[in-house]
Amino acid sequence: MAPNDDTTSDVTATTADTAQRLAELRDRAGTDPAGAANEAWELVKSLRDSDLKDYDRAASDLEAMFRASSPPASLEGQTEGLLVMTTTLPILDRTVTAVTDLWMPWEGKRFGSAGTGSNRISSRASMPLRLLWPLYNMTQTDDGKLAFDFKTHVEASRDKDGQDQEVLVIDYKSIETNPRLLIRSVRDELVELVPGVYLGKILFRVKGKYLKIGFFALHKTD
Repeated sequence: MAPNDDTTSDVTATTADTAQRLAELRDRAGTDPAGAANEAWELVKSLRDSDLKDYDRAASDLEAMFRASSPPASLEGQTEGLLVMTTTLPILDRTVTAVTDLWMPWEGKRFGSAGTGSNRISSRASMPLRLLWPLYNMTQTDDGKLAFDFKTHVEASRDKDGQDQEVLVIDYKSIETNPRLLIRSVRDELVELVPGVYLGKILFRVKGKYLKIGFFALHKTD
């Protein structure tokens, strides 16, 4: 069923408002980078909350913000992570958002200095992950557990709506120690909203093609 004109107009208007706010935050980042980063993070969190109330608006705003952004020039260190929303079926996506409000094993990513990195995982996730991938071992560090290593590089997006946009690819496929079940079929694509805050797409490979299944965000913590 096609959306009515009023609904389409509302989504278009809110998307324009979000794009304008992002542009203002980028201007502010020149003189107040910490303040701009904190506000950008709150903006992304507000879109996550609106997923439960206005799914179309959240998805449209996130896509517009992603398309208006570029890959980070450099990214190194610890980040806090947020699964903003999934983009499969609206009824399922809202359920995922509600469940991850209660328990989310993924805590963010750690980026190395040579185009490498790992995912930060909650200690509480050890048993569920062991059941899913019994032969896979996470790494224990002073900062917590790390898993699912990746390499990064810049190239054109594989999202069918990406129109060859340049993105920072977070590649799990090329790491042979990553589980073949699910993990090596994932391709994350990342852009910078403002310095210190990043928006990502989660793509999943099916029969050689990538399907967008969600958005996530990262916030530098060091």
